[in-house]
Amino acid sequence: QVQLVESGGGLVQAGGSLRLSCVVSGRTFSSQTMAWFRQAPGKEREFVAAISWSGGFTYYADSVKDRCTISRDNAKNTVYLQMNSLKPEDTAVYYCAARYGLSRLVHEYDYWGQGTQVTVSS
Repeated sequence: QVQLVESGGGLVQAGGSLRLSCVVSGRTFSSQTMAWFRQAPGKEREFVAAISWSGGFTYYADSVKDRCTISRDNAKNTVYLQMNSLKPEDTAVYYCAARYGLSRLVHEYDYWGQGTQVTVSS
């Protein structure tokens, strides 16, 4: 059983920063691709960033690639998303997800956290 628990969301002013964390239970963390997705009200869930099991490959959505950094600590079973220069359009529930193999597609991820709310005020 794999469980994912996100934290670090909150209310921040435009231009501010947040670091999201996702702790994963289970011994398979170090062999899985980890990703962050987000879903704004009334919109579909969208890809934000992903990182390979080794941390050697990272991928970002164009909308965040100059402002966000995904990283992981396999010793702590934790993946992070550092978000800088936040904009009101970044407001969404952010979800952590896991799968074997690289992908940007929502439906290809097997395990999901419950989400953490990020609200950016203008």
